Amino acid sequence: MASADRLQASWAGDPHGRTLDSAATAETIARTYRGGAEVELTLLFADVRGSTTLAERMTASEFSRLINRFYDVATHVLIDSDGWIDKLVGDEVIVLYLPFLEDHPARAVRAAQELMRATGQGSPAGPWIPVGIGIQTGTAFVGTVGSEDTVTDFTALGDAVNVATRLVSAAAAGEILVSNATYSGAGLMLEDLERRELALKGRTEPVGARVMRVTSA
Repeated sequence: MASADRLQASWAGDPHGRTLDSAATAETIARTYRGGAEVELTLLFADVRGSTTLAERMTASEFSRLINRFYDVATHVLIDSDGWIDKLVGDEVIVLYLPFLEDHPARAVRAAQELMRATGQGSPAGPWIPVGIGIQTGTAFVGTVGSEDTVTDFTALGDAVNVATRLVSAAAAGEILVSNATYSGAGLMLEDLERRELALKGRTEPVGARVMRVTSA
């Protein structure tokens, strides 16, 4: 069996019915299989909105503490939903919901809503940090990249990743932009959601998305 085929088989699920942990599974795959495979997954990008202005209004140490608080809250919420934390980059968290999670689109949407509530979006007092989220479901290359002799990384590459990046950049504070692919895959039936057709930079075709917001619990 080719390496890519074995990789996809590894994500097919445990034949004995045991629950698979996304972080442990991804790390095992990264160590075991060189390269990777094209698979369908869901990507969640969460970004602090207006971070440049926030940084300007406080000391570097204060800003560092704020971002670390965001990272701490985000990683707990997202790992609890079986997301694989791909990267913490600047003021952004990138999360992969891998193929062995049959309900990966729905998991990503639920996690996004929980993260919004955890950061105070939709609360009467307002958020303690402004966050926007973009979610896309699609096919991406997932596996190890880099140099075999020096540094390797387990990550996702491809158009689905680019779309998720563009979605989060278009999301205002308090908004979750859910692509039509994720909306359909998650089985959502929320007809009252705002619809947007986004002309995303670098793409010839617009991307359809639904706008979700949370209210205080």
